[in-house]
Amino acid sequence: MQAVFLDYATVSHQDLDASVITAAVQSAGAESAVKYYGLTAESEIIERIRDADIVLLNKLKLARAHLEAARELKLIAVAATGTDNVDLLAAKERAIAVCNIRGYCTSSVVQHVWAMILALTQHLSYYARRASDGSWRRSEEFDAPAPAIRELAGRTLGVVGWGELGRAVAEAANAFGMHLIIASRPGAAATSGRVDLAQLLSSADVVSLHCPLNESTRGLLGVRELALMKPDALLINTARGGLVDGHALASALKEGRLGGAGIDVLPHEPPIDGDPLLDPGIPNLIVTPHIAWAAREARQRCLEEMAANVRDFLRGGRRGRLV
Repeated sequence: MQAVFLDYATVSHQDLDASVITAAVQSAGAESAVKYYGLTAESEIIERIRDADIVLLNKLKLARAHLEAARELKLIAVAATGTDNVDLLAAKERAIAVCNIRGYCTSSVVQHVWAMILALTQHLSYYARRASDGSWRRSEEFDAPAPAIRELAGRTLGVVGWGELGRAVAEAANAFGMHLIIASRPGAAATSGRVDLAQLLSSADVVSLHCPLNESTRGLLGVRELALMKPDALLINTARGGLVDGHALASALKEGRLGGAGIDVLPHEPPIDGDPLLDPGIPNLIVTPHIAWAAREARQRCLEEMAANVRDFLRGGRRGRLV
């Protein structure tokens, strides 16, 4: 049994214990081995997976052409919950199993979501600059803060995507005394205790996205949807960049039609050809490079969950299986 980890450097900075992966693969037999590649260029994928039985990867994209060239491939183990970087239809047609992991980074994502909410609500970057650039020293003694800081207590958090991450973010809202509303699934029948997306957007003071990217959610928030939001509302996206129209969001922020946004994901990562949300002139915007999941403890759990999926597959199980 031969396994390759194509982009191990996107998970570990030489600070994790990968022996759990190696041991899982070697459970298939003493001759089994794992080859760890820090990164793999698109042009190197076919050669590196041609004879592999198991492919492990995080962000690298596996297209139909790659899978068709992989003569021995039996399992693709993804180091993430989202699997939009793998051609699942092609995998299914070739009887290649695909598994993902869940729940490994919940605490890390919750921290990041609330760090963004609090930083935007408190205008931390603005006031930190005022303290260091001399503005505070030159201000009047009782100068009222502007922009205004708001309390979260009594305000409304809207969660789009009621999975483990959405629930955990909502649970933390209780500590701030916030009200909660939950969006119905796009295209699904009305469900008790939930509201449709339009109602959520128009009612929430903070909207946090936690839904997967698929054909029903791609471009979920565009010009029309953003126009429904309150002018002082915040939008937080730690899910997938393709959920939000970046041009529409940039315009809404520049024109003062939205209070702020915290974005950890972009449609194309890394954004080598640029992205409208990377314009430094956009006010009240925090963009981070897809790191909400990346606390060290979460990354170690990621490897442990991948190992558990591999070991279960080799025993004939279906743990984490999507295909």
